[in-house]
Amino acid sequence: MIKLEFEIAVFLYLLLTIFGFFGLWFLFSKIEVPRQRKMDLESIWQCSICTYIYVDSKHKKLSVCPRCGSYNDREGGGH
Repeated sequence: MIKLEFEIAVFLYLLLTIFGFFGLWFLFSKIEVPRQRKMDLESIWQCSICTYIYVDSKHKKLSVCPRCGSYNDREGGGH
């Protein structure tokens, strides 16, 4: 059995704990997190019939509400 003084055991325990935290920090810093897309106010629509708010980034002037199926235009009350 290896003889170890109390102070050295505490020092080694703290040292290994600190290296463990730094190792985990390093590993998690290398993991890529998917970036969130920035929302355009242009892509947020509100249905003029059912007032459902939805995102449609494909259309600029006319969009179809996914809830009720009504057409919404940008000038006439779609936003």
